[in-house]
Amino acid sequence: MLRFVLHACLLIFSFTLPSTSARPAPYALRISCGARKNVRTPPTYALWYKDIAYTGGVPANATSPSYITPPLKTLRYFPISEGPNNCYNIVRVPKGHYSVRIFFGLINQASFDKEPLFDISIEGTQISSLKSGWSSHDDQVFAEALMFLLGGTSTICFHSTGHGDPAIISIEILQVDDNAYNFGQGWGQGVILRTATRLTCGTGKPRFDEDYSGDHWGGDRFWNPMRSFGKNADSPRSTENAIKQASTSPNFYPEALYQSALVSTDDQPDLTYSLDVEPNRNYSVWLHFAEIDATITVEGKRVFDVVINGDTVFEDVDVIKRSGDRYAAVVLNSTVTVSGRTLTVVLQPKASGHAIINAIEVFEVITAEFKTLRDEVGALQKMKKSLGLPSRFGWNGDPCVPPQHPWSGADCQLDKNTSRWFIDGLDLDSQGLKGFLPNDISKLKHLQSINLSENSIHGGIPASIGSITSLEVLDLSYNSFNGSIPETLGELTSLRILNLNGNFLSGKVPAAVGGRLLHRASFNFTDNAGLCGIPGLPACGPHLTSGAKIGIAFGVSLAFLLIVACAMIWWKRRQNILRAQQIAARGAPYAKKRTQVSHDIQMTRHGHNNHGQARTAVENGPSLLS
Repeated sequence: MLRFVLHACLLIFSFTLPSTSARPAPYALRISCGARKNVRTPPTYALWYKDIAYTGGVPANATSPSYITPPLKTLRYFPISEGPNNCYNIVRVPKGHYSVRIFFGLINQASFDKEPLFDISIEGTQISSLKSGWSSHDDQVFAEALMFLLGGTSTICFHSTGHGDPAIISIEILQVDDNAYNFGQGWGQGVILRTATRLTCGTGKPRFDEDYSGDHWGGDRFWNPMRSFGKNADSPRSTENAIKQASTSPNFYPEALYQSALVSTDDQPDLTYSLDVEPNRNYSVWLHFAEIDATITVEGKRVFDVVINGDTVFEDVDVIKRSGDRYAAVVLNSTVTVSGRTLTVVLQPKASGHAIINAIEVFEVITAEFKTLRDEVGALQKMKKSLGLPSRFGWNGDPCVPPQHPWSGADCQLDKNTSRWFIDGLDLDSQGLKGFLPNDISKLKHLQSINLSENSIHGGIPASIGSITSLEVLDLSYNSFNGSIPETLGELTSLRILNLNGNFLSGKVPAAVGGRLLHRASFNFTDNAGLCGIPGLPACGPHLTSGAKIGIAFGVSLAFLLIVACAMIWWKRRQNILRAQQIAARGAPYAKKRTQVSHDIQMTRHGHNNHGQARTAVENGPSLLS
């Protein structure tokens, strides 16, 4: 059963709208996934940028599942070994309204599944979930959504569902008018329109807006051909006459869209179209009309009702009357809720006439997901790096959204007052983590439980954990934490369980922490050889304050420096003495020879004087020479 949720409105494009000829070209970014260089593709020679630095994954040769797929030769796929969530982070996208389109591909290797199944999200909101058989239907080889991007980095993620590796051929981000597809009440920045179908009637040629020479502000839409709604149900009409009121703001439909149509027959006066949809969802239906039948020349000749799932949403539709003329475009829009799995549109003519339809668009109305608090996302990203989190965790995108694919090991809650998600639990025990715990963990200020047990995390326990006042469980057991227990842990008044056993902690357990035992908290400090100070642990010796410890360390360092300085002085003095002795030893032979010569000279002089002295020896007494 169908009921109205928003409103039914009529959009009529008129000549009174201002010209857009001077309007600048819209922003357009086309990415060829897996490409090593930029490429251009016929027939429009659109520029596709290589995707290096946008994401991870593996480049490979592509097999295009459909002839409407861009003629690109490569794709990028994301093995499950790289985690369940993989994203393109596209920077410097201007703030605005965009059509975002992703084409899927098949990996051109025999060892891969022929048709992977996965989910797609944009900015944290899931917009598509591939179903088996998608590669055999032209309108299912891509996902497309109209949404507002708030500027900066735009994130497009692919989520594994266990059925093959996601494989992407191309991504397009094409700016459209800020008021495009405004369906009235409820429309705006928090709403996404996912393309469910887009049909051009009365022709067998699939076309993009570019093929129709459409305005670039239309977003290069793909129009799937609808040659007939059923056997003998209708007959095609076409014209080469110009269509008025077509390519106008804000939707800029191509004029050629209205140059073909389907008209009901006498055998089946009603025109009926049915579409499989997801139940209990809102859908926005856009119906396009232009009276191009040469047999209808005046008002009143063709009148019909528009019925959606049994409810009449538009009565007495007269295309010429509503558009003001023949060969003039008119668009009817209604947004409805579908409770079942089928959306059926019926055009019921009156007074034994016939109905006409030129094109149909159906969008699923999706409410954009709320984001996770930015500070908490940043804290988790720093933890990912500092703990060496394995890539299999797939911590990419937003931790909490889409809700179908949250980050493994992170528990999320939605704050309805602020419309933001936050992290209230970390459960990463026995995951082979080998890094250190960063101080930024304190930015996860809503945490109630932290379990990092049985890893190989080293370093000290951050004192900043003491600022997470909501923390009730802290399990850091069986790691390689060292140093002392931060006194700030005593400030965790909600703490019920504290497991620090099996580490290399030392020092006295802070009194404030030990005092929590009196509040029936459960603590475990065992298997830390250096801890002391509470029942169950060794008694502590004289306890030194941090200042005393610093003073002792400074004194010891100074004494060590003095000893080193004295040793250096003694060693230099000793070297100088040894050097002097070596010099003296080298000069000794020459000194001895000089001494002997001097002695001989003195003896010669005494020989000449002895003759004179012999006569007076008695008078002079004994000689003093020896």
